[in-house]
Amino acid sequence: MGRALIVSAGASSNEYIAARLAEMGYARPVILPSGAEARRRMPDADFDLIVVNAPLPDEFGHELCMDAVASTDAGVVFLVKAAQAEQLLAPLNEQGVLLLSKPFSNTLFVQAMHMAAASNHRLQRLRQENARLQDKISQIRLVSRAKCCLVEHAHLTEAEAHRRIEKLAMDTRRDRTEIAQEILDSYEDVGV
Repeated sequence: MGRALIVSAGASSNEYIAARLAEMGYARPVILPSGAEARRRMPDADFDLIVVNAPLPDEFGHELCMDAVASTDAGVVFLVKAAQAEQLLAPLNEQGVLLLSKPFSNTLFVQAMHMAAASNHRLQRLRQENARLQDKISQIRLVSRAKCCLVEHAHLTEAEAHRRIEKLAMDTRRDRTEIAQEILDSYEDVGV
């Protein structure tokens, strides 16, 4: 499975959280005692799950959770006493932080970790799909620019320019974007 980060100052809490995460497949989670250390490590490491156990020695922890959601793709779980949970539930929920009030059962803890992991996987799939679509858009733009170049300089219609690019791609068994880039480069070399 992926990598997990535990931000907690309590030794017994760290052991419990690390043991439960190890059972879920997060081998050797990184354990940090403060929000400042966690902020330094988050950008460098690609964590799939971040568990913040409040309070931390240098801050309460809810700001760290919001920073983690904003700067990583990790599923973020905030462990907080029931007295503070009611106040923080709405703002953290809006940010995408899963709040779990203490004390909690082992079953509830594991379910919360699975939900956070599921949100991480969903976000990763969405980012991959977004990257694929952005790549497709850039390919379409490139081909469109090549068509415009052919229309303007070779005096073809748009349909003829489209056919020329498609035919060259089929005849040479290459991608349309390669052909489009060659067309753009050839007119750039000519100085047009």
